[in-house]
Amino acid sequence: MGTTVVWFRRDLRLHDHTALSKAVASLGKEDALLALFYIQPTLNETFTARHDYYYETLMKHVEKCEEKGLPIHFVTGSMEQAFSHLQDQVSDLDQFFFNVDETGGGAKRDQEVKDFFESTSVAIYPCIDHTIHGAEEVKKQDGQLYKVFSSYYKQWQQLQKPSIQKIDLKKMKEYAIDQRDLFKRGTNAYQKLMETKTGKWKYAGEDYGLNRLEEFTHSRMYDYKKNRDFPALTGTSMLSPYLRTGAVSARTVYHTIVDELADQANAQGPDTYIQELAWRDFYNMIYFQFPESKDQELIEKYRGMEWNVDAELLESWKKGETGFPVIDAAMRQLNQIGWMHNRLRMAVASFLTKDLLMDWREGERYFEEMLIDYEPASNIGGWQWASSTGTDAAPYFRIFNPTRQSERFDAEGDFIRKYVPELKNVPTKYIHAPEKMPEDTQEEAGCIIGKHYPKPIVDHSTMRKRALELYKEKG
Repeated sequence: MGTTVVWFRRDLRLHDHTALSKAVASLGKEDALLALFYIQPTLNETFTARHDYYYETLMKHVEKCEEKGLPIHFVTGSMEQAFSHLQDQVSDLDQFFFNVDETGGGAKRDQEVKDFFESTSVAIYPCIDHTIHGAEEVKKQDGQLYKVFSSYYKQWQQLQKPSIQKIDLKKMKEYAIDQRDLFKRGTNAYQKLMETKTGKWKYAGEDYGLNRLEEFTHSRMYDYKKNRDFPALTGTSMLSPYLRTGAVSARTVYHTIVDELADQANAQGPDTYIQELAWRDFYNMIYFQFPESKDQELIEKYRGMEWNVDAELLESWKKGETGFPVIDAAMRQLNQIGWMHNRLRMAVASFLTKDLLMDWREGERYFEEMLIDYEPASNIGGWQWASSTGTDAAPYFRIFNPTRQSERFDAEGDFIRKYVPELKNVPTKYIHAPEKMPEDTQEEAGCIIGKHYPKPIVDHSTMRKRALELYKEKG
């Protein structure tokens, strides 16, 4: 007889939840189940789009759990204060289940919790759940971890995928207890979080995530490979915010796609999407191997690069006022909706690091602040890839031409016009390089370059040469 605790974190759902599934399955006749959420005091110190979206998802999760008979209890304060309070209030606590973070601050927090319970009689059950395969599951024959995606992916494909974790919701409800009266400080902290959120993210949470997955697998999935690079099309799944908050599990996405594919001949789109799930696992494994990679280049020779420091240029990039339409449209998309098309993430990262010669960490930190789907491992991996400083990164001489990217992937300028309204009347002939418009065309389009829309803040060909020189010096 005892109380089993399930600790929710970035796994805000009731379907396919490893820790919850195992906790419910372990319950004996006289046991009780308590749902927990820990609010770090620092959560109230900063507020970004990422926080706002997460709080909205958390609210939806709390409401759904309530509806299903699993009330969530909140604790707050330092880690030691919060979990000491939990132990004081739940004297018969004997099992503690949670889905681990394998990297970054989450991994440090998990270790603190393990250390806290080490001297107690509480049994700890950390579960792998946020990725399909954990950081140490995909290994070479000699037991080493991979550093190159292509080799990793071949092995990843060979491994049997974990099955969907079914949860007995009836049993969960039967064993769930409500002791929220004992956790008033935590409840107050939760209410403060709820007061800070804007409520603008109407489509956050598990139900919307599962609907979006169903819609994607029944329609856009088959054209995913063909359409995913064109930001004006609805060609991607838009599932990343749900994967980030754990409103939808990566396992569910994988198995839904594979099951849907069983009777279909056209596998290119689905296979390409599954590869993206593998990239997510790969970057998790890389960050696990190299925890210093958030602050340090993985390729040693590129450490200590003399990056350009220019607050004005950086601000122009952040605001989407560079004079390169596709870069500006992408940055404004990020600033407006907290998400950016993946092809454009590569383009803006290449622009910052190789056209402006600015430190990739500046871009990584800005994405951390603005993206509602911010995954530390994938974001760090992506920025180090674009800046040619990471493992399996783009070679340093791969420098995206922003105008060419625009011409290739937004040929008619539809995406540009959506996010850069100053250019809405610019003829398609000039939409990718509006500074080339004759004066009379500028007048006609109502877009005077240098007045209504900026001139390019750098010359791409000049900066490309400088970038090559900078990297060669370090090579």
